[in-house]
Amino acid sequence: MSLPPRLSVIIVSWNVRDLLRDCLRSLRPGRDTTNLEVILVDSGSADGSAAMVSAEFPWVHLVARPDNVGFPKGNNIGLALAGGQYLLLLNPDTVVLGDALPTLVNYLAQHPDVGCVGPQLRNPDGTIQSSRRRFPTLATAFFESTWLQPVAPGRLLAHYYMQDQPDDATSEVDWLTGACLLVRREVLEQVGGLDEDYFMYSEELDWCRRIKTAGWRIVYLPAAQIMHHVGKSSEQAVTARHINFQRAKLRYFRKYHGRAACLALRLFLLLSYLGQMGLESAKGLLGHKRALRRQRVTAYWQVLRSGLRPAGY
Repeated sequence: MSLPPRLSVIIVSWNVRDLLRDCLRSLRPGRDTTNLEVILVDSGSADGSAAMVSAEFPWVHLVARPDNVGFPKGNNIGLALAGGQYLLLLNPDTVVLGDALPTLVNYLAQHPDVGCVGPQLRNPDGTIQSSRRRFPTLATAFFESTWLQPVAPGRLLAHYYMQDQPDDATSEVDWLTGACLLVRREVLEQVGGLDEDYFMYSEELDWCRRIKTAGWRIVYLPAAQIMHHVGKSSEQAVTARHINFQRAKLRYFRKYHGRAACLALRLFLLLSYLGQMGLESAKGLLGHKRALRRQRVTAYWQVLRSGLRPAGY
């Protein structure tokens, strides 16, 4: 009778076959050093990802979905199948470097009050990728990832991005970006899985907030390192990325800051897209990169037509 795996790795993938191959190859050494299972939820890919996994990685538990179920639901499907004591959510556009997996697992094993730990993320060129965060305030929401970000008060975003903490120091955080998150099974049993109303973006913020509210610590561990290509799935659908990102932000603020905060933020975002659409139209009329301007105007108009209503409300 085989023992249950110590570590379950859950990957949700959509149309990133070649990057997924690199990711799975980087997990092979972990199978020898860590009692490891890998669950791959293919979310309706049309690039042959599922066939590639079946042919090249028979040790991977493949769940081939006919549709794009979204990142939270895909991970919840994998979590429901996972048998590990420790559960790792890993993006398909990552490469595990060195002994990152046992380093993460051993840290949780040695720190029973820590519910979630994440590695240092590296860009493909080796530079450090920002992944640590404090919980956003409403002020943060109006500046972060909006057209106002270049004029944001320096301290506001520096505090949000934890720039007061050195990159090479193990530190407690409010939340970590979701490219690689390791939690213990007790956390999943206590707080549940990801909120599926997000579809994509902010689901890890929501999950980490629930984990902290339940009394667990969340830790950034730079001794473990993962290389991460950013946004390789979402960049394939730019308009949907805008809509999903902003709807996710609005859902978070509706859920944790109330209806009034959500309404104010939603009106601001809609007016922002309206203003950007007008600016791009004017540039197009002046003959400046007209094809690009038409593309952006179309995207912004589709965002406006969506109404950016937060899912679930």
